[in-house]
Amino acid sequence: MKDAADNRLPQPLRELLPYELQALCAPSPCIRGDVLFQQGKKPTRMLFVTRGEVVLQRLGRQGESVVLHRARRGFVGEASLESPRYHCDAVVTSSGEVIAIPIEAVKQALAADSEFARRWIAMLNREVKRLRAQCERLSLKGVKERLLHLIETEGQKGSLPMGSGLKSMAAELGVTHEALYRAVAELERSGGLRRQESCLIVAATG
Repeated sequence: MKDAADNRLPQPLRELLPYELQALCAPSPCIRGDVLFQQGKKPTRMLFVTRGEVVLQRLGRQGESVVLHRARRGFVGEASLESPRYHCDAVVTSSGEVIAIPIEAVKQALAADSEFARRWIAMLNREVKRLRAQCERLSLKGVKERLLHLIETEGQKGSLPMGSGLKSMAAELGVTHEALYRAVAELERSGGLRRQESCLIVAATG
């Protein structure tokens, strides 16, 4: 069972989850537009995105869609572990694959396995750091500054996949998509940014 579980899961899950939980993981394709869970529903599973893009969103005061998190790789729904209801919708914005993990089984494993509990806490600490970076980003006034901060903190080596496109990214940055298009165009003209293979890449300096 150990080898079978190892072979079908990405390395972050193999390193995090005990083998009993790995055996319960269920990989499945997801298509753009799929709603993986809905706000207000009882949580039954959390998800790990391996390919594509999933956003957590809910309606704002004016009826607009507010993006709380955009996952290209990693957990969504883990915050519902001790909650009676999902607090937002999980919507696929770029087709790919997700792995479903039953929430009740995770609870039981955390209670029974102290080593797993420590690994889980470390994972949550990394998520807290990500959320702090997001708060810092939203406090920046300029669209360019927010965009460059996003690439620096969420990307790798100055490169960030655009996922479902700039419109979705604008919602994450808390700006209009028109303002983001203008900022990207200005950075491209100045040589500070380039687009390549659906990625935004910050130009090297020095």
